[in-house]
Amino acid sequence: MKLAEFNTADPAAAQATLRPCIDVSRWVEAVAGARPYATREQLLDFATQAASPFTHAEIEAAMAHHPRIGERPTAAGTEASMSRSEQAGVDPADAAAAEALARGNREYEEKFGRVFLIRAAGRTAPEILQALNQRLAHSPKEEDTIVAQQLREIAVLRLEGLISE
Repeated sequence: MKLAEFNTADPAAAQATLRPCIDVSRWVEAVAGARPYATREQLLDFATQAASPFTHAEIEAAMAHHPRIGERPTAAGTEASMSRSEQAGVDPADAAAAEALARGNREYEEKFGRVFLIRAAGRTAPEILQALNQRLAHSPKEEDTIVAQQLREIAVLRLEGLISE
């Protein structure tokens, strides 16, 4: 979608465009409500600021929409398509990496009570695995901070892919 089209869309359509980026109502409403944006960079800057900080409840709600790393969603729709694209560096045919990711995901979920979240775009399976193993050593408070940052990065990266000048 072009920035001009996003700027002039009715509020419901603008919000619907934003939801696949991250389904946090406060963020969606703030970004849609601050239109019009003079430039795409202004939009991305505002979107980053609006995501800082996400509350604990917003993080938990957003996490419900994220698949495990290595498990590509099969659903149709923009969010599922984005997730598949973001995980392009994780080769589903690499059985050893898939097994290691599954094991790491289980350990992470047991420790933190939620799925492991990382901005996977541009990362390979070994890079993701390394980050997963490093993050397993974190405290819940340290991990909460990292998850919030990863959600911001994912939301803005997705928005960057949706809106063009």
